[in-house]
Amino acid sequence: MNQTALREERIEIGANDRPERGVLAFFQGRFGMRLLRILSPISLILIWELAARIGYVDTRFFPSPTGILIVGERMLETGELWGHIYISGKRILAGFLIGAIPGILLGIAMGLWAPVRAIIEPLIDATFPIPKIAILPLFIMIFGLGEESKYAIIATAVIYLVLINTAAGVRNIDKIYLDVGKNFNAGKILIFTDIALPGALPMILAGLKLGMGVALLVIVSAEFVGAKSGIGYLIWTSWQVFEVEKMYVGLVVSALLGIATAVVLDWVERILVPWKPR
Repeated sequence: MNQTALREERIEIGANDRPERGVLAFFQGRFGMRLLRILSPISLILIWELAARIGYVDTRFFPSPTGILIVGERMLETGELWGHIYISGKRILAGFLIGAIPGILLGIAMGLWAPVRAIIEPLIDATFPIPKIAILPLFIMIFGLGEESKYAIIATAVIYLVLINTAAGVRNIDKIYLDVGKNFNAGKILIFTDIALPGALPMILAGLKLGMGVALLVIVSAEFVGAKSGIGYLIWTSWQVFEVEKMYVGLVVSALLGIATAVVLDWVERILVPWKPR
């Protein structure tokens, strides 16, 4: 093969490769990544819908997405679904705040001062592995079947994750920043608010995201057995009377609540931690 033919073959091969590289580069870009995030769940829903329509899956257990959507729309019109969402949302928000605020404060204190860490760390190591939903009967005995037991179980699940992440974030702060504060005679409160808190913010927000995810899991489980309303109650009672579409509506709402809280916390992170790479 002469050099001219070889050169033409290389050019042809390179031309054939360009579209592949272009498509790959497109989906690696910001717009392409967002498109993939949208197409992924839509593709799964379409496959599910098709499988239900052609009878490939048993619609008694896996109703079609359109059937679930129709039932959900009917529940919204009657107000039934809004009531469950409001009750669960209120419980999640209250329990999350009750657990997250002390978790941040104690976590910063643990990261800054060894005596505090020596007191609290063994208690965390001993109690963290206990499944939080397993102590729901104890909270029901103490607080009753009212809202307080729901707040307590969510707060207990949240505080561990926030506290552990916050303490790790403070301890990962470069020691030079703490030394500079001490050299300028900064008091403990100033070190707490101006060095430890901003320096640990990325880890704090990571703990808050984990805590919110766990709060959603815990409240649904708690509402299975200790509530007369809420998303968990909707899922459990729908299963008991075999209203499968309503059960799936509750599952979809749980997923949407998780997405909504993740979006809100990402927005908060972009505001509070603008220097973090995306």
